[in-house]
Amino acid sequence: MNMIKHLAGIALAGTLAVPAVAQDPTFFRIGTGGAGGTYFPIGGTIANGISAPPGARPCDKGGQCGVPGLIAIAQSTTASVFNNAAVQNGELEAGLAGAYSTRDMYLGEGKFEGKPHPKLRIVANLYPEDLHLVMAKGTKIDSLADLKGKRVGIAQAGSGTQVAVESMLGLWGVNRDNMDEAELNNSQSAERLADGQLDAYFYAAGWPVAAMVQLSSTKGMELHNFSEEDMAKINEAVPAYIPSGIPAGVYEGIDYDVKTPAVSAMLVVSSDLSEELVYGITQALWNDNTRKLLDNGHAKGKQITAETALDGVAALGVPLHPGAEKFYKEAGLLK
Repeated sequence: MNMIKHLAGIALAGTLAVPAVAQDPTFFRIGTGGAGGTYFPIGGTIANGISAPPGARPCDKGGQCGVPGLIAIAQSTTASVFNNAAVQNGELEAGLAGAYSTRDMYLGEGKFEGKPHPKLRIVANLYPEDLHLVMAKGTKIDSLADLKGKRVGIAQAGSGTQVAVESMLGLWGVNRDNMDEAELNNSQSAERLADGQLDAYFYAAGWPVAAMVQLSSTKGMELHNFSEEDMAKINEAVPAYIPSGIPAGVYEGIDYDVKTPAVSAMLVVSSDLSEELVYGITQALWNDNTRKLLDNGHAKGKQITAETALDGVAALGVPLHPGAEKFYKEAGLLK
C-alpha cells in the first residue's frame, strides 16, 4: 500500500453491501493529531477502511469495503480539544479524541465550564493512550513536584493532553507560575528535548509513538515511572486516566516496565450526521477488510476491536450516535 495515500486516509477502492449513502461523492473529514503522534496514522487507517469512492472496485473483487460513495480524509490537527470543537461547529464530521476532554466538553464541565458541546457523539472506544513523561537520558525524578522550575513541554494548545496534564501537575503544586512551560506538539517537544531546550515533556498517545521512537534511537531518553500511589492520586482527580503501563522494549534503551496513567481514545462524530451514514461507517469500521488494515498498520491498531468498542462508553456520559447504537445492537454487542 502506498504509505502516503494510507496516511492521508484517502481510500481509492472498494464497496460493501451497507446502506447506500449517496451515489455522488460524500467527503468525510476526520480530525487526528500531529504527524509524530498516533492519532494521525490510526485516523488514516480508519479513513481508508470506511471509504469507497464512486466507481471504485467492489469489495468482493478485491477492493476496499467501505461505505458506498464515501471518501474519508484524515486531517492533521492539534488533537482532542480542537477535534471535538470542530465536530461541534461543523468543521469536521469526525475526530479522534481522548475520553477525558470529550466528557468535559460534552457536559460543559472542568475547563469547559458553561461551554457544553451537545453535538458530540461516540462511535467507538479505540485504544488506551498512555501518558509519556519523557526526560533526557540519565534523568530521573521522584514525583511531578520535581518539575518546579524546570522547562516542561505540556503538549500543544487544543490538545486533551494539555488539559489533563495541567490538572495533574496542580496536584503537586506545579503550574505555569513556577515552571517554564512550552506548548508544543510531540515532534517539536522531542526535538527540543534532544537539543537540550527542554528538561521534560508530556504526551499521551498509543505506543509506540513515532517521534519517541526516533528520539530513543538517536539521543536516547527516559520515561517517568509513576508510583502506584501517584497513579491513584491522579485517577481520583482525573477519573478518565486509569492505571496502565508501557512495556520494556517498546522504545530503544527503555529496558524497564513503565507504570503510567492512560486515557481511552475515542472516535467521535457529530449528532448532525444521519443514522444511516453512521450505521454504515460503524459497520465498515468493524468489517474484515478494515480489521486487516488495522492489524497491519500502526501497532496500536491491533488493540482496536469491536469487542472493546463499548468499553467505558456507558460510564463516560457521552451518548453513542444512534447509527452506531443500531449497529452494536444488531451485532449483539449492546443490549
